[in-house]
Amino acid sequence: MNPPCLSVIMPVYNEASTVEEVIRKVLQQPEVAELITVNDASSDGTSEVLHRLASELPKMRVCDHKFNQGKGAALRTGVSHATAPYVIIQDADLEYDPEEYPVLLKPILSGKADVVFGSRFIGGEAHRVLYFWHSVGNNFLTLLSNMFTNLNLTDMETCYKVFRREIIQGIRIEENRFGFEPEITAKVAKLKVRIYEVAVSYSGRTYEEGKKIGWRDGMSAIRCILKYGLS
Repeated sequence: MNPPCLSVIMPVYNEASTVEEVIRKVLQQPEVAELITVNDASSDGTSEVLHRLASELPKMRVCDHKFNQGKGAALRTGVSHATAPYVIIQDADLEYDPEEYPVLLKPILSGKADVVFGSRFIGGEAHRVLYFWHSVGNNFLTLLSNMFTNLNLTDMETCYKVFRREIIQGIRIEENRFGFEPEITAKVAKLKVRIYEVAVSYSGRTYEEGKKIGWRDGMSAIRCILKYGLS
């Protein structure tokens, strides 16, 4: 069992139906030293849930955005408040399982890695079968990103990314929305740090269940791959 060493950054926007379950599961993990939630101006009751839980749970903090800015902006806020040696990104839905934190931390704690990506596309971990064209899009964006970064990642768009705190806090996050993923991948690649991938499970949501990302975000990702890959 790993001692508490992990700052969990959770951007939250209109996730009232799932956020309490995710938060409680995150805080059950012994590796978690703190959970920093960033309420990105939710309008569905999420804010009330977050502040109620923060009053009950000593490891949890809430940062509030006065207006909606996007996932990247929420992560920028959350990362700036992290204090533990390692930082992980956790979505506020139920797509990724916090019980896999030990798997994600292992390459860093063993001294092999500085950054770890959790891949939905390697290994034998379970994943929900959903949209064909999403899979095609993810593979295309990862391939395009790899062409500019010279990495051989299998899942650039994964939520689960773990960093040594000094690495992620040393990077200026510019993108406000879903462009964070290709931006941070390009900037980490330029640092020449040790990057590992590990297999993680994935329980994706349908749009009816609250999934937010769409084709416009894919176009934005292409823009960011070119912008940060060529800069």
